[in-house]
Amino acid sequence: MTATFKPSDITLPKTWHSLKPLWQGDETVVQEGLPHSQLAPAWQILLLGDGSPTRHLQLLTGEPTEVDVIDMSPIGLDPDNAPAQLQVVPGPRLRRQVWLRTASGQRLAYATSWWEASHVDDYLQNRSLPIWASLARLRTELYRDVQGLYYGHSPELEKAFGQSGPFWGRHYLFWHHGQPFTLIYEVFSPYLERYLGPMGLGGRN
Repeated sequence: MTATFKPSDITLPKTWHSLKPLWQGDETVVQEGLPHSQLAPAWQILLLGDGSPTRHLQLLTGEPTEVDVIDMSPIGLDPDNAPAQLQVVPGPRLRRQVWLRTASGQRLAYATSWWEASHVDDYLQNRSLPIWASLARLRTELYRDVQGLYYGHSPELEKAFGQSGPFWGRHYLFWHHGQPFTLIYEVFSPYLERYLGPMGLGGRN
């Protein structure tokens, strides 16, 4: 049985948790990579690669990656303080915020995504599943196009992760049949250092 989104299921609009960057890089930086002293190779694979982060997190931790949906808000055509690439996602739009965590409850990442509201049911038939799992069930062919990288602070995420910043984050577009259909902004918890090692080869930046 699949879940459909009804007006009664959607929360009132709220803010989302973007990083206040100490440093940020564009698509050129994403393509070229960073010095290993700034971002260690294992972390670059996670942040700059085009693979599924939820799949990577499951392989790292040995636990299923689960989702806590904390916000499903219609935002219409509002720019929502999102990255500029939001403009290529058709509107009106719906914003979704989630925590990605282990089955045992450890929060590993935060993600905000923006979808064309009229088509969100096509891709997220079960809202409790990670996006990767939902799209895999549908056998959806897609391309993850990483557009930007961030290193910065967020007091809200420090509290939620139980970890001190700064944090690494990124945003990317999903493409399907040559068309962009969602924009995703992700921030990863430093808790992952126990699996990936220090973020930079010199330790925490």
